[in-house]
Amino acid sequence: MRNRSVLAFIALAVVTFAQAAGAEVDREKLLKEPGVYATFAVFKVGDQWSQMDKETRANSVADVKKVFQKHADKIAVDTYLLRGLSERADFFLRVHSKEMLDNQNFLVDFMGTTFGKSLKNTDSFNGITKALNYVPKFPEDLKAELKTPPPQGSPYVVVVPVRKDADWWLMPQEARTTLMKEHTDATVLYLKTVKRKLYHSSGLDDLDFITYFETAKLDDFNNLVTALLQVKENHHNKRFGEPTLLGTIRPLDEILEILSR
Repeated sequence: MRNRSVLAFIALAVVTFAQAAGAEVDREKLLKEPGVYATFAVFKVGDQWSQMDKETRANSVADVKKVFQKHADKIAVDTYLLRGLSERADFFLRVHSKEMLDNQNFLVDFMGTTFGKSLKNTDSFNGITKALNYVPKFPEDLKAELKTPPPQGSPYVVVVPVRKDADWWLMPQEARTTLMKEHTDATVLYLKTVKRKLYHSSGLDDLDFITYFETAKLDDFNNLVTALLQVKENHHNKRFGEPTLLGTIRPLDEILEILSR
């Protein structure tokens, strides 16, 4: 009975989080524009969080909400649950802004809360969105295929960091375009069921790309990756995953409720 009271209090404290934060920033614009910085911050919850008393946890949740609201005019944050699908971490945040400094300031404040101090930051990936490099040179029929609207309401998220080898970057642009056309041809079958977003990380991280996917059909995603592993461009993947993040898209209040059980 006491646990249910704690969870109800936590849910009530953050139930207006999404509306409060979303009112301050044009999230959809940030997700579509080039030149937007993204940070993927991955966390594992320590045992001290579940051992805290009701008042301490309630106050911490309120502090977390204040941090999100404080930075809501500069950042958009999406939240994802990993617990149950990963032993490496419990949840992660995807943070977007026009300045990497804004991502950092938000995460410093978030990790400075009582809840944040109970977390271990297991991984962080940083990248930036850019205009498409190869698509303008593709045939018109392939360009038309790529305009297929992405699926909506997908519950699953997969994040795959990628690092290319030196030969990839030394290759002439025309040769890379040819390889990326083959890569893209392999994805066409899954455009209606797997939503994709690419972040460029060279120089900002030990990666070259962060590939982000949403889907309601994990079998299609599995088939997509299998198809991509068979194209020539895959020979230039020095790192693919390590880690791969598989989770579900959840609101912050739901994640906090689950992590408090």
